[in-house]
Amino acid sequence: MRYQFTPTEKRYDGKSVYKTTYYPDIPESENDFYIIINEVDYLDALAKKYYGDESLWWVIARANNLPGYKLSVEASKQIRIPSNINYIIDQMNKIN
Repeated sequence: MRYQFTPTEKRYDGKSVYKTTYYPDIPESENDFYIIINEVDYLDALAKKYYGDESLWWVIARANNLPGYKLSVEASKQIRIPSNINYIIDQMNKIN
């Protein structure tokens, strides 16, 4: 599920490879909400909890300037949960 939004292409040798994924900017909204991580948590688990889809981990990572290679979030960190998920997905689909 982590690469759900990542398109593929055929290489010269016929193998399928992932193309570069471009992520949209995620501006703050007055409807966003913030949580404080009480103990180590994971972006995919947070996406599942707030969006019902763990593959949307990148939304929370991008909104909080977190590295995409690390899904864990340390305790005591404040995290923004963007509320405009449909707009964000539409933007993602437009640029990819």
